[in-house]
Amino acid sequence: MRHTRPACSAAIAAALLITSACSSVDTKSGDPSARPGYLGVADASLPAGGTLKLGTHVDIGGPTGLDPQMADVASTWTLMSPVYETLTTIGPDYSVQPLLAESWDTPSDTTYVFHLREGVTFSNGRTMTADDVVGSLKRLLGSESVWRGQLGPVESVAKQDARTVKITLSAPYSPFLAALANIPAAVLPMKEIKDGSLDPVKTMLGTGPFTVVNHRQDVSWTFRRNDRYWQKGKPAVDGLEVAIVPEEAARVAALQNGSESMAILGNVDSRTTLAGASNVNVATQATTDFYYLMLNTRKAASPFADPRVRTAINIAMDRGKIANAAMGGQGKPTAVTPAGLPGACDPASLPSAKAGLDKAKSLLAEAGARNLSFTLSIYSTQPAPVVAQVIQQNLQRIGVEVNIEQMDEASWSGKVYGEAPKPAKFDAALSWFAGYADPAMVMRWWNPEQAGFNVGFMKPDPALNKVIRAAGEAPAGSERKTAMSGVCAKVDQDAQMIPLVTRPATVAYRTDLLSPSLYASEGYGNVLRLAADARVKSK
Repeated sequence: MRHTRPACSAAIAAALLITSACSSVDTKSGDPSARPGYLGVADASLPAGGTLKLGTHVDIGGPTGLDPQMADVASTWTLMSPVYETLTTIGPDYSVQPLLAESWDTPSDTTYVFHLREGVTFSNGRTMTADDVVGSLKRLLGSESVWRGQLGPVESVAKQDARTVKITLSAPYSPFLAALANIPAAVLPMKEIKDGSLDPVKTMLGTGPFTVVNHRQDVSWTFRRNDRYWQKGKPAVDGLEVAIVPEEAARVAALQNGSESMAILGNVDSRTTLAGASNVNVATQATTDFYYLMLNTRKAASPFADPRVRTAINIAMDRGKIANAAMGGQGKPTAVTPAGLPGACDPASLPSAKAGLDKAKSLLAEAGARNLSFTLSIYSTQPAPVVAQVIQQNLQRIGVEVNIEQMDEASWSGKVYGEAPKPAKFDAALSWFAGYADPAMVMRWWNPEQAGFNVGFMKPDPALNKVIRAAGEAPAGSERKTAMSGVCAKVDQDAQMIPLVTRPATVAYRTDLLSPSLYASEGYGNVLRLAADARVKSK
C-alpha cells in the first residue's frame, strides 16, 4: 500500500472533535478557526525575520550530552527538535504523516519501503542519503537508547538505492510508523559520525530548520535559521532563543514585561495571574502525556511487594480530584493507554475504579499493613507538588500516611533512576510519561526488561509482558481494541506503576510580539514542533 499523505481518520476526528482536519485551510489569516486541529496559526502575511524567545523550565539531561538517540525525556526531545528530523511526523490529529520520507509502501504487515525526499541536506550542505537513514537506524537499534524498544521487532534495515530504504520486522507491529516520528529516531549525518569529523554527543548537526549557535547547560540555547533547509521559505524567523528558567514566577514576569515572547507554564495559578495581562494569550494544548505513581517493589522490606497493598493504593486514587486541583480541570483521568487517543481504555471501567474505599481498607488489613506510612519522592516543578498533595489526601482516606519529599529534578532523577539495575532506595515516586501518538507505545514501559529505566523498582510480570506484546502486534479494529483492554486490566491489577491523569501543556505567548502555530493536541509534547512557521510581530 502506497502512502503519500494519510487519509483522515473518522475515529480520530471524532475523538478530538475535529470534523474537517483534512479540509483546505487559509494559512494567511492567522485564525486557528480556519484550520481545525490548531490552537494557533502563524499569520503568513507578516514579514519574515526576528527572533522567537521562549522561556522553559528545564534543559536537556546533561549526562547524555547532545546525542538525540540517547535522549529519553520529552523536554529534551523538544529542545533537539529544531535541529533534527525524522522519516515520519505526527499531524494535529495524531496521524502519521511524511517528513524526510515523502512516501512509503507496505507490501506486507512486516515490510516497509521508504522513499526519501529529494533535495534534503544537512546544515553543513551535504545531501542526506539512504546510507544516513540506514546507518542512523542501525546505530539506534545497537545502542542502549531507551527508544530502541519502541521501534519494535526490527529484523533488518537495508538500502535499496540512494533514495529507498527497506525495513523488515520479524512480527507485525502497529505503532512502527509512529515510533519513527520521535527525535531519538532522527536521521543523523552518519558519514561525519563514522569518519570521526563529528561527535554527536558534543555537536548537533541535522536536516532541521535551525542550527545551534550556543548552548549553556541549564542557562540557555541560541539557534539560528538553517539557510539550507529543504522546506522553502522556512523557517520564517531568523533565530530561536530559549531561556532555561526553573522558577515559574520568573517566566510569567518575562512574559508580562515582554522579554520573552512565549513560555511553557505548569502552575494552574499562572493562568489566573496572566488573565489580566495585556497582549498575553494563555492556551492549553492537550497532550497524551500523563502522570503516574511508582511503587517500589524491589526495595528491601517494601510493603508494596504485596499486591494487596498496591491494589489498595490504586483504589484510593481520586483521579478526577487530581485533574481538577492540579491541572485546573484541564487534565483527564487515564488508564495506561493515554486518554484522548483512539482505542484508549476508559479508566472508569477498570476494577480499581469500581471498588470502593472499604475494599481498599480491607485489603490493607489482610496484608497486615495497618497504619502504613511511606515517603513520596517528587520534583519541585509545578504542578507535581499539587499532584502529590492530592495523592496525600487520597490516601488519608484509607488510613495511609504519605510524607512528601520534594527536590530539584536532577536530585530526584538520581534517586529514582540512578541505582538501576540495583534496587532503588525510594519508597514511592511521582513522574510523568510522554504518551506518544499510538496507544500501544507507552504501555511498553510496563515491561521493565524492555524499558530499562524502571528495573530498579519494578518486577517483571510475564503475563503482563505477553499482553503488551499482543497489543503491539494486533491490527487496527476489534482485535486491537480487545488487546488494549487486556493490557489496561493487567496494568490496573499489577499496580507497580499506576496511571493517574493526563498532563496538558500550558503555553502562553505575547500576541503583540508573536504569531505562532500550535497544534490543539500534541502526541510528543513538543511545543516547538511548528517553530519554523512562527512569525515575529515586533523585531
